[in-house]
Amino acid sequence: MNVLVVGGAGYIGSHTVYELRRSGHKVAVMDNLSTGERGFVPKDVNFYLGDIRKKEDILNVLKSEKFDVVMHFAAKLIVPESMKEPLSYYHNNVEGVRLLLESMVECGVKNIVFSSTAAVYGESETGICLETDPKNPINPYGESKLACEKLIHWTSVAHDLNYVIFRYFNVAGADKSLEIGLKKRTLTHLIPVAIEAALGIRPSLTIYGNDYPTKDGTNIRDYIHVTDLAKAHVLGADYLGHGGKSEVFNLGSSKGYSNLDVAKAVDKVLHLNYSFGPIREGDPAILTADATKAKKILNWQTELTLEDIIKSDLAYRKHIHGS
Repeated sequence: MNVLVVGGAGYIGSHTVYELRRSGHKVAVMDNLSTGERGFVPKDVNFYLGDIRKKEDILNVLKSEKFDVVMHFAAKLIVPESMKEPLSYYHNNVEGVRLLLESMVECGVKNIVFSSTAAVYGESETGICLETDPKNPINPYGESKLACEKLIHWTSVAHDLNYVIFRYFNVAGADKSLEIGLKKRTLTHLIPVAIEAALGIRPSLTIYGNDYPTKDGTNIRDYIHVTDLAKAHVLGADYLGHGGKSEVFNLGSSKGYSNLDVAKAVDKVLHLNYSFGPIREGDPAILTADATKAKKILNWQTELTLEDIIKSDLAYRKHIHGS
């Protein structure tokens, strides 16, 4: 298949490009490089500099090649930032997807794999999310993604579009090549922040909140290695390519780790100083995934552990910082 990866110069998008190529697919990337790295896109992959909020940019790409599937990773995704900047989150995430879908319909591209989020569930009653659970986002990021999911569904109904939507949880780690990983000017994800603290790049780790209603008072999340996640997206594209009907899937390890669990796991590999800060607005106490459906239909499950995630991210941090 020929796959267009929108946001393919970013963290998850670039890892998906690598896995698509390893699976023998042809790939092109569209990215505005607002947070992505041009160097994350292999030199022999067609790269289109373009903004998903500009329909002309999207049409130029879709008309340049015949694409079988479009993958979308071009979202703004920082929860605390979304609480402060809801307008920019809706503009990028929802309007960007609307323009992408409109352009796909005009160009006759029938398949989309959409990167969504577990944030659509909000505060889960059980802490273990099923695809059929109520969707009650508690931040603009989750609300914008849920709006995108609904827009994709109704476009599918009206225009015979086929989709796979993936809702997933905390993603970390780096590709085995160490050529790509999570590389941002300001890191907000727990594991790379903890590793930077352990490496002495930052003075310590602050864990936000220690009085949540959990086993140790800190957030509990379901962590997934970015390579496992990327492989799921390849399976989603293959599924659509073989005529699979539109579906929504959770992706995760089905295991919950608290922020304190993660800090202690990093400390086992490299000494880590940490302290506690105030609860961040918009953060649910517990979010883990039931990924049974993805295993049953896509034959997907996580292969890499929390220890694998930490070790691969540590190797990548050392690689990019020359230590």
